[in-house]
Amino acid sequence: MAARAIVVVFSSLILALVAGGASAQLSTGFYSDSCPDMLTAVRSALHPAIARERRVGASIVRLFFHDCFVQGCDASLLLDDASGFQGEKNATPNKNSARGFEVIDAVKAAVEKACPGVVSCADVLAIAAEESVVFLGGPSWEVKMGRRDSTTASFNGANNDIPPPTSGLANLTSLFAAKGLSQKDMVALSGAHTIGLARCTNFRDHIYNDTDIDAGFAKSRQPNCPPSAGSGDDNLAPLDLQTPTVFENNYYKNLVQKRALLHSDQELFNGGGADAQVREYVGSQDAFFRDFVTGMIKMGDVAPLTGSNGQIRKNCMRIN
Repeated sequence: MAARAIVVVFSSLILALVAGGASAQLSTGFYSDSCPDMLTAVRSALHPAIARERRVGASIVRLFFHDCFVQGCDASLLLDDASGFQGEKNATPNKNSARGFEVIDAVKAAVEKACPGVVSCADVLAIAAEESVVFLGGPSWEVKMGRRDSTTASFNGANNDIPPPTSGLANLTSLFAAKGLSQKDMVALSGAHTIGLARCTNFRDHIYNDTDIDAGFAKSRQPNCPPSAGSGDDNLAPLDLQTPTVFENNYYKNLVQKRALLHSDQELFNGGGADAQVREYVGSQDAFFRDFVTGMIKMGDVAPLTGSNGQIRKNCMRIN
């Protein structure tokens, strides 16, 4: 029995090392020697794009979320459909919704000019997400890099793994847990909805049929989002009523006032286990920023391709 116990412990240690090996290969100084001007190149293309349309910053952060939740942070979301190849862009959570691809392409082109064939699209997206948050007033963090790009995509994964706006708290918690993210991470990362806009089709049911919503707020959203599906589906409304182009904690203040635009957002403050954390972020923007950074770093560690796995795509839209 003692010998068997030693074998079990040793096997568990090996599994832990293998599981942690991928993220362990990521580092904040990964391109220090191979592409020292990488960050300058990223900013040269990204910052003007966000300055022209601040919503683009929110769109890029969302791209990072949707990429990491499907196959890990591997830039699979950026791949176009092709003959014999189905990407993720036309899956339900992304179709007519995910945007900012052309900005990521421009950033990648700038990086390729600085150091051809060195920086992956997955890393370009990761650093662009952090830069977008900072540009819009949010916290900064050291982005770990060293990811490589996937040669596959998962249409089904995009449909099943990305939390839909109809999710309840239990489903949100479960979908984040499947990626190694806690409920605390989920509540903090949901704060990304302090920036950006949502389509009527994603909040129609909440403003017409839910009871966990301020009646005046619901009524104010209804003229731009008709009750019948197919009418005004693409009409937009801000996820954060007050400041949809500034990254701060007003999102959580809206939750306490029952003024969340999405059903899934209001579920974070609806008499459940996340209420106390929401109240903490209402009282302390610093606490929100701290936990958001922790969550983004953890999400960036979700199943990256490293070493000899994957490739460094020359064009983010297609496999080399």
